[in-house]
Amino acid sequence: MSAVPVFLRQQGVSLANIGLLSLVAIPLMLKFLWAPLIDNFGHTRWGHYRFWIVGFQTLLIVTTVLVSFMDIQNKITPLLIFGTLMCFLCASQDIATDALAVNLLSPEEKGLGNGIQNAGNYLGVIIGGGGMLLLLEHWGWTITLLSIALLLTISLIPILMYREPVLVSKHELIKHGHMSYQNANDKSVETLLLGASNPLTKYFRSLISFFHYPRTNLWCLILVLCTADGAMAGSMFRPLLVDIGLSLSDIALMLGVVSYTAGMVGAIVAGCTIRFLGRKRSLVLFNLLQAICITTYLLPAFQFYDILVLYAVAISVQLTGSMSSTALTTVMMDKSSSLTAGVDYTVQSSLILFSGIGLAAISGFIAQLIGYRGLFTLSIAVAFVSVVTIIVIFDETIYINKVE
Repeated sequence: MSAVPVFLRQQGVSLANIGLLSLVAIPLMLKFLWAPLIDNFGHTRWGHYRFWIVGFQTLLIVTTVLVSFMDIQNKITPLLIFGTLMCFLCASQDIATDALAVNLLSPEEKGLGNGIQNAGNYLGVIIGGGGMLLLLEHWGWTITLLSIALLLTISLIPILMYREPVLVSKHELIKHGHMSYQNANDKSVETLLLGASNPLTKYFRSLISFFHYPRTNLWCLILVLCTADGAMAGSMFRPLLVDIGLSLSDIALMLGVVSYTAGMVGAIVAGCTIRFLGRKRSLVLFNLLQAICITTYLLPAFQFYDILVLYAVAISVQLTGSMSSTALTTVMMDKSSSLTAGVDYTVQSSLILFSGIGLAAISGFIAQLIGYRGLFTLSIAVAFVSVVTIIVIFDETIYINKVE
């Protein structure tokens, strides 16, 4: 979607209408609201979460085909409506996919699983940004969107071939002693949900179940702190590059291709090493490396404008940032109960998203007041505070121990 505003501007769409495109991302921020429905419904012979994944992707393919034939120059309102619908379908499928991964991966596999997933996210950004823009320029709107629909159809084949174990009811299996708790949070969720007398009560209890786990408030603090440094500094690095005098194509290559490629590498490296380092050591090491690399933002702030220096800054920050993110998402899976996997993981990812957007929004005002140097110095301080916070309050044993 990052390529769409550029293409629309080339087609003569007004800046005011292009600005409205940011509204289509609202479902990504609010997806935790319907996550309980995906957790609580869908027990069919197709597989609980597989049913939702296939359904949402099929609807996404159909919607993409419909959008491909729209007159985007003269009918911006239908584009906004269908764009929001597509974002809703993607967000909903994401809930089911993450929940399936929580239940499918063992504690030893979650590090690598999250590394591969995060690397895939970076690849998607590269393709959805630069790749889609190239296709739009050469093929136009209709052919490009139909090509995306074809790729979505092909990517549906693996999940159609996968057979998710049919779950009659995990709550009933545990209740009658036929299934053990998969992690330390399952027992508290089971106690909370068994008392739900109707679907509405069950919905609200599922929605708040995550906050009944041990030390959840401390873990939320870690999530916010580990998001804050990168969100604040990263959001102002782009305008700094513009102020330095780099062209849009130079910035796109540096931040949209090269640095994201480094992010893919970092995610895979982190995924392969988390199992051996352990959760806490991984969080400490990767966030410490990120904090050190964030200090390099001060180089261009102090007028070190050599292009190799700028590339080194962009690559190092994205490389270590992806390593930190992979460690965080691995623990987020550990922190998710198998009984409410969709809700638990989505609540945490929504917290990261809200924190990132909010901090990125105020970073501009902070930079206006104290300059780039002041903002980057503040981000560096937050980065090192996050490392100290992890060392002091994080306890990985309460997340990965099984409870029989």
